[in-house]
Amino acid sequence: MLKPLKKAIAVNAVAAMLGGLALTSAVTAGETAGMSAVEKGKKVAVDRRKGNCLACHVMDDGALPGNIGPPLVAMKARFPGKGELRDQIWGATKKNPHSMMPPFGKHGVLTEEEVDVVTEYIHTL
Repeated sequence: MLKPLKKAIAVNAVAAMLGGLALTSAVTAGETAGMSAVEKGKKVAVDRRKGNCLACHVMDDGALPGNIGPPLVAMKARFPGKGELRDQIWGATKKNPHSMMPPFGKHGVLTEEEVDVVTEYIHTL
């Protein structure tokens, strides 16, 4: 188990790699009031300070996508159950210890709710 200071350093290191500050919520309640879970998920997924899925994946209508990860298409065929997709977003290294995908939930980059809404959005692609 990481001590609080080491955990904070690890979380901020992952956040820096992703281009933002982990401790700053990019999507506030006011910004998402009245949005569906899918709409909220897209907002988090494309936010360069939070999900930043575009850094590694081609997805939907995202601008300037990366190509490190696979394109996020046919997600219902690849992940028939949302639970497996959520697990992948939460901590990809559980299934594949050599995955380059950061463990967004495990390291606290995304909150439980953010992981849930990102899962809802990604599953629609």
